[in-house]
Amino acid sequence: MNTTLLLLMQLVVILALARLCGAVLARVGQPPVIGEMAAGLLLGPIVFGAWMPELHAALFSPASLPALSGLGTMGVALFMFIVGVELRAPEGSRAQLRAAFSIGMLGIALPLALGLAISPVLYDRFAPAGVGYWPFAMFIAAAMSVTAFPVLARILKDRRLTHTTPGRLALSAAVIDDGCVWIFLAVVLALAGGGSPAGVVLAIGGGLGLVAAVFLVLKPLYAWLLRPAGVEGDPAASGLVWILVGMLGCAAVAEWIGLHAVFGAFLFGVCLPREDRLLACLARRIEPVAILLLMPVVFALAGQNTTPEAFAGAGIGMFGLILLAAVAGKVIGCSAGARLNGYGWRDSLAVGSLMNARGLMELIVIKIGFDAGLIGPALFTLLFAMTLATTLIASPLLSLFYRHGSGRLAGHVAGAVPPPR
Repeated sequence: MNTTLLLLMQLVVILALARLCGAVLARVGQPPVIGEMAAGLLLGPIVFGAWMPELHAALFSPASLPALSGLGTMGVALFMFIVGVELRAPEGSRAQLRAAFSIGMLGIALPLALGLAISPVLYDRFAPAGVGYWPFAMFIAAAMSVTAFPVLARILKDRRLTHTTPGRLALSAAVIDDGCVWIFLAVVLALAGGGSPAGVVLAIGGGLGLVAAVFLVLKPLYAWLLRPAGVEGDPAASGLVWILVGMLGCAAVAEWIGLHAVFGAFLFGVCLPREDRLLACLARRIEPVAILLLMPVVFALAGQNTTPEAFAGAGIGMFGLILLAAVAGKVIGCSAGARLNGYGWRDSLAVGSLMNARGLMELIVIKIGFDAGLIGPALFTLLFAMTLATTLIASPLLSLFYRHGSGRLAGHVAGAVPPPR
């Protein structure tokens, strides 16, 4: 079959199923992105490949996947660039910021500890040949610690809880949490370093050099280049082109030094001016392409890396272990952080429930680990299933722990909404 025709057919199937699954999940109160992630799983060997093996082999043959992979890498880079642009320092009172820091730190520390605790069992069964124990264990610890800031924000927006106490605490803590996790993951990839001391030196030294270049050179340069945006509105078309050049250049450097392209794209997004008009322009022009077109491709590619063998034998037990560690680490750790700062049990458990949503950020993390050879298809499948499960239960847990009446009172205590009349 013609390569271009095959690619177009793949995109039609991927986008149609992603939209359909997203609409179904939206009708039951879940963010559409969960349905789109589920669509990727459905298109893989576990469902589509088992149901129609010949058609699956023809539509998603291994030889056709490099073209999709290129689109997927671009989608992830653009998405992480937008995440970097949208990143803001946590807001709130000093006490609220202190609480958010405690939540974020405990929301990392306990999942990290539990990830390290289950790593010996997972390493013996799932570690790819040639992967050392500590790079594997550190990656599992990082994967346990992720919170999906975009999904969390969407849940709060849909439920009109953004300005309540749990909403503000969770959003602020998620910024701290994800910032630390991405740094930790970069260190893990650097230490993996292709298995050679030179690779480790290149990754660590190159990473530090990239950070210095981005914030010492590119940040002032782009502040000058984009300065009309703050006065006249949207930057000129030439300005958008230079933004894309900078983002792709940083992504390429990050990939070259042995990290992942997403780190470079994210760093470049963080260095751009914190200007609301610029953010609105980039979200309007870039986000639809990344979210609506390219991210479903990422989900579909992730689905192709799954294997039904992951759940054979003791696989179900391993999945239960991973899910238990993931949920307990986030819910208990983040709830404890809020409770230690004087918040009530309902607010604290609501924060823990929200921080347990892993969503797209977790999928990106495990895809990075898979691409780096730190995990194989079986463990990737189990972590993919854990990602879906923890994101799906975030909204029901929030409903269980945080009711509308207590939400109004909590908002009043935080000064976020008027007191009840």
